[in-house]
Amino acid sequence: MNTLFKDLLGLTNFISDVYAGIKKFFIPERAYSWQTLLYLSIFSWAISYFATGAIRDTIAFFGWLFLIAGTAWYTTDDPARIPGTYMPVGAVITGFLVSVFAFGHSDRNVLTTNTIVYWPTISALITAIPEFFEGSGTDAKTQLPKPEDRQKIVVLVASSMLLSCWIQFYFVVNNWVAEYPSLLSDNFQRSTFVIRTEPPLKISPNGAAILKEMQPRIERSIEKQSWSQVERWLQNANANIANLGQKVLDNKRLKDKEEKNLWRIEPRITNPNPRKKDEYNLDILSIWTGPSSDPRGYYLRQSCQIRPIAESKNRSTTQKSEQTSLIAEIECGPISKPIIGLPPAQR
Repeated sequence: MNTLFKDLLGLTNFISDVYAGIKKFFIPERAYSWQTLLYLSIFSWAISYFATGAIRDTIAFFGWLFLIAGTAWYTTDDPARIPGTYMPVGAVITGFLVSVFAFGHSDRNVLTTNTIVYWPTISALITAIPEFFEGSGTDAKTQLPKPEDRQKIVVLVASSMLLSCWIQFYFVVNNWVAEYPSLLSDNFQRSTFVIRTEPPLKISPNGAAILKEMQPRIERSIEKQSWSQVERWLQNANANIANLGQKVLDNKRLKDKEEKNLWRIEPRITNPNPRKKDEYNLDILSIWTGPSSDPRGYYLRQSCQIRPIAESKNRSTTQKSEQTSLIAEIECGPISKPIIGLPPAQR
């Protein structure tokens, strides 16, 4: 019986301690406290929900200020340091709130690129600012930090700014890859900054896509056309290919990419067999003119063979005699892998 009574008494004391801790956390001992600022922040956001226009933005603005001030106050009462630095964890939390407040978009996404980039630097500045003041509250006075503290401040702010620069560089490279996906097919082995986590693409995605789109257009222009008409088309191949290439670059897949301006499409026409002057090889080159690890750049090639074939036609429905004419036949091969170097000269 005594044991049961002691257990109940211990449980009652435990509940009382937990309740006292919760009460102390949520109910401030005086009005001038960090809890008051947080409650004002919650109240401001609740009121701004029912407001509109500039009034809503003004109330929300003060809500952010109350939240930042209350968080900074609470986290600096008994600061916990990040291991290896003298930066308080509270400064990191407050820096994140300040960064979201300054660079976030409440109507869309609070985690913008600038929010993440400026977060370390703002946190370092928040850590350094108290070193220039002595005292607390209304009794604070400005002071010049001690020499040993100045060194810590300089190292902390400089290293945080360097971290912000590296984060910004990551987003820059990521944007390059998003706008110019063909960069993924390049070789980054000699790069000091970029580390590839997956094997390079064997075929440039947009370069191959351009040639795939070009093939049926060229085949429709040549297949089963009269041979004399095809020869005239080949004589003016540069303009014809340029016209078809522009239509390909303006399609839905490439029109929103900055990369489309860095591809050039050119033809190369050769006669594979000098004895047969009426056969041609048409090479369609998709030439990359953007940045490359090799100053000569690279290009992709698709070869097509064009030859005449005889087509028989009846002169009339009653006569058996036939008339033959020459029409064109085209056969295209596979798309090559990226070829490093300058494209062959036009003849």
